[in-house]
Amino acid sequence: MTRYVGIDPSTKCGLVILKHGEVHVAEEIKTKVATDPQRFMDLAVQLRKNILETDVICIEGFSYGSKGQGVSTQYGIGWMIRAELIRNGYSYTDVPPTSLKKFASGKGNTKKEELVLPIYKRWGFESNSDNIRDAYVLARMAQALHEDIELTAFQKEALKKVVG
Repeated sequence: MTRYVGIDPSTKCGLVILKHGEVHVAEEIKTKVATDPQRFMDLAVQLRKNILETDVICIEGFSYGSKGQGVSTQYGIGWMIRAELIRNGYSYTDVPPTSLKKFASGKGNTKKEELVLPIYKRWGFESNSDNIRDAYVLARMAQALHEDIELTAFQKEALKKVVG
């Protein structure tokens, strides 16, 4: 049975694993390591320990328009996770943030807090963490890329940006 994995790379990484279409894991992966890049490495290793070779993985892509001090941290964590996955023989699909938002809400520029209701209405899923909510949508996108499930027109459009 295929498991579908969504990863939202962050200082508190969102991880959701769907099994038989149900949430098997929904958590934030955190680290106690304070120094970089060791902190990034710890997050990446912890994430990988939850993943199986047969999992279908979607990971949120980089937000290229972002500015500020946290951007280098986001890139560091994102690349470290990708390197850890590749080094261990896993493949993954990068999902642009706009495609994730569009898949969940119909609009690619929806604010994170405005995704709460569309995610709940569509799938009945809720979490206080936007990292976990994003990871949940990514796991649903992984499922949609590999199973013939019913999708809205805007969801199909969002997936086209992911697979080219």
